[in-house]
Amino acid sequence: MRALVLLLTAACLAGAQHQALIDYLERRLLAIEDRITLWHEQTTRYAAELRELKQQMVAQLDSLDKEKESLRLSLDGVGGRVDRVEREMDYMETQNGAPPCVDVDDKLVEQQVTQVKERNKARYAQLSDCSEMISSIKAMKIVKKLGGPKGMWTKDVGGASGKVYVLNGTDQATVYEFASLRDFTASPDDASLARALSLPSPWQGTGHLVYEHHLYYVSDQLRVLKYDLRNASLADSAVFPAADHVPVYGLTPETVIDLAADEEGLWVVHATRRNLPPRISLAKMDAATLDLEQSWDTPCPTENAEAAFVICGALYVVYNAPQPGRSRVQCVFDVNGLVSGEEAPLVYFPKRYGAHSSLKYNPREQLLYAWDDGYQMVYRLVMKPKLEV
Repeated sequence: MRALVLLLTAACLAGAQHQALIDYLERRLLAIEDRITLWHEQTTRYAAELRELKQQMVAQLDSLDKEKESLRLSLDGVGGRVDRVEREMDYMETQNGAPPCVDVDDKLVEQQVTQVKERNKARYAQLSDCSEMISSIKAMKIVKKLGGPKGMWTKDVGGASGKVYVLNGTDQATVYEFASLRDFTASPDDASLARALSLPSPWQGTGHLVYEHHLYYVSDQLRVLKYDLRNASLADSAVFPAADHVPVYGLTPETVIDLAADEEGLWVVHATRRNLPPRISLAKMDAATLDLEQSWDTPCPTENAEAAFVICGALYVVYNAPQPGRSRVQCVFDVNGLVSGEEAPLVYFPKRYGAHSSLKYNPREQLLYAWDDGYQMVYRLVMKPKLEV
């Protein structure tokens, strides 16, 4: 009987140990399952973070590629500007040479200057076959009244386009392009028939020019800008390489530089304090590069000057009085030396409302496009050979 009790006791103890082992194993399995679940959650989170990091890296790489391309374009632009500055410095050095270290005979210096002028005149004469000058003004026509007292209107003087361009005021940034002269005359005062072009910066004065589908105009700090009218974008710009500027026309002080065109290309009319009293200077400009090819000092004073234009290499300066009267061409300077100021005819303009704020010569039509106190007018010219002066 005792043996049976011992056997049953041993069996109970063995069963209890077995149950305890099973409970232990179950707890261990549950702990392992919890760890596996935690590991799975952490793996999923790490995978998501890794994907997000990869996306961020791809976006940053794309941004770096764009910034790299932008930096490359900026460096190219800086390189072009450095080249332009070097050309302008070279020009300034040629215009303002170093003072001589030795005394030179005044007559020798004068002779050398005369020789240089003669060589320049001969070189320019070889490039020019234009030999006409103004004889008189045949007729005047008032086309329209649009805008303020000062402005500029013109056609493309270097092309056969019939489009009309209007730049109203002396410090605006919107150019109005009319498809034809008929549209310009038929348009209301708000220029609703025109295509409005917004320039990258406002213009200064009235010395603008439209030449071969490009608008050439002067902004602040004497920067000449070349604006492509076909695709409405800035094509080129250059700082005018001269110092001590003064208004080129005493009666139009807003205009510091006046751009003109004739049968031979582009010209720049300007003035500096280098000559006292201030006198007008004339320079030939390359339309493609905006570089100045040659420069001349003229005897034409800036006082009481209201506008000017160039025909066949001759500068015609128009004068008036502070109280507007009758405009007249009172000073003529020919870069070829074929016309002197004393021999040039005194050309009077018909009496109008005030004074011309701009006069633009069209060599194809032999017309002057004038802006007079808000009136847009056209002058038809009578020409004659220079040698018959």
